[in-house]
Order: sequence, then C-alpha cells, then structure tokens
Amino acid sequence: MFVELVPLLKLRTLIITVAIVDEKLKVNVIPAKAKEGEDQALTSPLCFTGSAEELDAELGKQLVSYVEAHLGLTSTLAEAKVLMEAAAKAARQRVKVSPATKADPSATKKEDPATPVTAAVETTPSLFTKQQAEEPSA
Repeated sequence: MFVELVPLLKLRTLIITVAIVDEKLKVNVIPAKAKEGEDQALTSPLCFTGSAEELDAELGKQLVSYVEAHLGLTSTLAEAKVLMEAAAKAARQRVKVSPATKADPSATKKEDPATPVTAAVETTPSLFTKQQAEEPSA
C-alpha cells in the first residue's frame, strides 16, 4: 500500500485514518495542502470501505489509480497556471506598446463619400412607412 503512495508523498503529506464502521473497515486517505492558495481539488480525500480481505486485494490498485489521477491534475493545473500567466504578460505588453505606437486618429480616418447612398433605402419597403395606394387606371 505504501509503495503506491510514495509519488504523492513526495509532493505533500497524507493523513491516513482506519476505523471499523458497521463491521467493515473504513480507510481514508486525505492529502494535506502543500502550499497556501492551492486548488481545493488537490486535497480531495479518498475513502474505502470493505472487509479486510477486500481492502487487501483492492486497495493497492485503487491507490495507484488515485495517485496517477492526482499527479495528472497537479500537472494540468500547473500547465494552466503557466499559460494564464503567459497570456497575462502578453496582454500587459500589448497595453504598454499600444499607447506608444497609436497613430493620430485624424490621419487614419477615411473620408466620407461625397454622395450618400440612399437610393436603396428609398426603394426598400418598410413596415413602418405609409405606402401610397395605387390608383386604378381608367
């Protein structure tokens, strides 16, 4: 059982409790916080309940799976943190560069066309304008 826990124990302290509840053993593996501000998901406890024989047969396999998932989550959270920090740094750099290289708005403003295009608007029927009734031809 302890061989399976060594990779996780290298990163954080584990609290293990064992008790008998309703004629079965209950084993809790509770990871402690490694540092302040750490994601709460990394301290999720693992609880097993079963007979001594069942725990002897299955606990090791379950601990291997738990440790792998825990280490994967730790790695994923660390990668996400690095990516977010890089994105924030890039955004700060863009803000610093942006005001210094900003051109005069009047120089980049395009001239308005001399004749506005209104012909298409006048010929398009609208629900809100009163339509002229055609007089019957005689």
